[in-house]
Amino acid sequence: MVLVRTKPKPKRNYRKEYDNYHGQPDQIKRRDSRNAARNLLKKKGVGVIGKDVAHKNGNPKDNRPTNLKVVSKTKNRSYARTKTAGKKNRRA
Repeated sequence: MVLVRTKPKPKRNYRKEYDNYHGQPDQIKRRDSRNAARNLLKKKGVGVIGKDVAHKNGNPKDNRPTNLKVVSKTKNRSYARTKTAGKKNRRA
């Protein structure tokens, strides 16, 4: 039996992550729009607890009711992505 020592993972720096990505003005607008889409479906009585609200065309700022669908978290987060984090198949 061979024991292999691995390096411990460095601690995640959430502050740096927020400053570099989540705190950017464009990302804040996208997050706000995603939250608005979720609240829109909640008000309509659609069950969104434990699910994700997906945008069919991949644009988080497009909150038309025909563009929104409720899917499981694993389904919504499993689409193949491009290098810039866009969906490879925009129709998925």
